[in-house]
Amino acid sequence: MSNNVTLTIDGQSVTIPAGVTIWAAARKLGIHIPTLCHHFDVKPYAGCRVCVVEVEGARSLAAACAFPVSEGMVVKTNTQKVREARKLVVELLLANHPRNCLTCDRSQNCELQELALELGVHEVRFKGAKPNWPIDDSNPCIVRDQNKCVLCGRCVRVCSEKQTVNVYTFANRGFDSTVTPAFGKGLGKVKCTYCGQCSAVCPTGAITVKDDTEKVIAAINDPTKIVVVQTAPAVRVALGELFGGEPGSIVTGKMVGALKMLGFDRVLDTNFTADLTIMEEAAEFLDRFKSNWDMPMITSCSPGWINFLELFYPDLVKHHSSCKSPQQMFGALVKTYYAQEQRIDPKNIVSVSIMPCTAKKFEALRPEMRSSGYQDVDYVLTTRELGKLLKSSGIFFNDIQEQEFDSIMGLGTGAGTIFGNTGGVMEAALRTAYEKVTGKALENIEFNVVRGMGGIREADIDLDGTQIRVAVAHGLGNARQVMEAIKQGNRNRWDFIEVMACPGGCIAGGGQPISSDINFRAKRIAGLYEDDRNLPLRKSHENPEILAIYRDFLGEPGGHKSHKLLHTQLIKQGREVDVN
Repeated sequence: MSNNVTLTIDGQSVTIPAGVTIWAAARKLGIHIPTLCHHFDVKPYAGCRVCVVEVEGARSLAAACAFPVSEGMVVKTNTQKVREARKLVVELLLANHPRNCLTCDRSQNCELQELALELGVHEVRFKGAKPNWPIDDSNPCIVRDQNKCVLCGRCVRVCSEKQTVNVYTFANRGFDSTVTPAFGKGLGKVKCTYCGQCSAVCPTGAITVKDDTEKVIAAINDPTKIVVVQTAPAVRVALGELFGGEPGSIVTGKMVGALKMLGFDRVLDTNFTADLTIMEEAAEFLDRFKSNWDMPMITSCSPGWINFLELFYPDLVKHHSSCKSPQQMFGALVKTYYAQEQRIDPKNIVSVSIMPCTAKKFEALRPEMRSSGYQDVDYVLTTRELGKLLKSSGIFFNDIQEQEFDSIMGLGTGAGTIFGNTGGVMEAALRTAYEKVTGKALENIEFNVVRGMGGIREADIDLDGTQIRVAVAHGLGNARQVMEAIKQGNRNRWDFIEVMACPGGCIAGGGQPISSDINFRAKRIAGLYEDDRNLPLRKSHENPEILAIYRDFLGEPGGHKSHKLLHTQLIKQGREVDVN
C-alpha cells in the first residue's frame, strides 16, 4: 500500500508522502509560501498565520506550515483573499513593532522587514501601543530586546526541542503576552548555556549577539598595543555568506587579507591549537584508557556544552578531558610562547579571536582562563560581528587579495580544520591515536564511520587489535541522552565521546551567518572536508610548528608546563553567575 498522496497546488499536481505539510509540498513545486513563526529546524507552530492558504472545501484559511496534505486536496496559495490575509497579519505586527530599523542589528537581514517588502506593505494602517521593555544585557554573550519580539516562539522551541535547556517560555495573555526566561529573570541569571541557537533562529532583532567590535577597534587604534587575532576553523566556510557567497565557500585567504587590512598586527590560525588539543587529548585519553580511570573520557571544544555539563550534570564533570579549548590554549600561548619568540612584552598584547560561537565570549571571561598571567583571550568576535566590522570599514571582501597566515602559531593541518563540524574532533583524534598506539601509518585517514548528521553516532574502532568504543553527539538534546546513559551506569558502553553543543557542530554556531538555506549545515561541512583534503598536512602530530613548540617550550604532551598552560578543571556552576 502506497504512503504517497497526490494533490494540486496552484494548478500543479504533486505526489508526496502522506503527512507532510502543504508548505513542504509547495516547496517541492518551487512555490514560495511566506512564513514567520515557521523554521525548518523546529516543529511547526502555526502561530503567526503568515503562511495561510486556501484549501478547497475548508471553512477557513489553513496554515500551510502545519496543515497536512491529503489525497485529492486542492490548494491555492496566491488568491486575493490569501494575499490580503497575509498582508493584514504583517500590518498588525508592524503596528506594535519599533521603527528603528536603520539602527537595528538585523537591518537588511530581518524576516519581518523582508515580509513587509514581499507582501507590498507600504503603510501601516493601524496604531498599536508600543511596548517599552528594558533591554536585557545581563547575559555575557546574548542581548534580548523584547520590544522587537513578534511572539513567533522559535527561541522557545529551539531551546526546548533541540537543546532541552528550556530557558524561554511564553508568559501572560492577550496584549500582555511575552516570551521570557523563567520568573522574568534576566538571561544571565538562569541556566542558559550561551549556545546562541535562539539568536540564530530569531527572525528579528529581538535576540542578538553582544557586540564587542568597538572594543576591538579601540585596541587596533592603540599604538601601544600589538593586536593578535586567531580564526576558528568554521569561520572560513561561512564568512563568505555575508558577502553573497554560497554556504561552504572556503574564503581563508580573503579572510586573512581582510583581517590584515583591518589593522590586526598578527593574523594566526586556531587550527594550530586545534592540532595542539589533539596532542594533549590523545595523551590524556591513552593514559586514562590504560588505567581505566574516570572512563569514558569526553572531549569537546564547545563551551556551550561545557556550560551544559557544569549546570545540569556537575557530578559527571570528572569524565571530561581537562584540556582547554583551542581558543583558550591559543590565548595562553600567545602571551607566553609567542610573546617570548617575538620578543613582545605580554602586557602589550591584545588577544582577539574570531569564533562561530557565542559561548566563547563567556569562556574567555572565566576566571581560570588566566594561566598566562593575564586574561588569555581579551575579546571574542563572532563571524557575524567580523562581517559587520568589515562592512563598516569599507572593505570590499570579494575583491581582496588572498594572503597567508603569519608564521609561528599560524600553521594548521586538515585535522585542525575538521574540528569545525560534528565528528571532526573525534576523527582528528583517531588519526593521531592510531599512529601513536600502533606505530604504523594510516592507509586511509578518513574515518567515515564518525561522519554524518545522525544525532548520536557510535562506532568500534580497531587500533591494530586495540578496540576503542566511540560516540559522537551534537545538539544538547542528544548530549543529554548520552549523559543520562552514563548517569544510569552505562559507562562501559563507550571509551571516548565527542560532544558539540550546536546541531552540526561549530559550522552552525550561534554566531555564524543566519541562513535560510535548509542545507546550509551540509554545505559548510562539505567545505571543511574539502579544505582538509586540499591541505598538505592532515594529521596533527605531523605539524612542524607543533613539534617545534614541544621541543622548544612545552616539553611533552601532558607534561608540567602543558598542564599549567593548556589544562583546566571544570566546576559545578551555579547560576547566578557574575561575569562583569
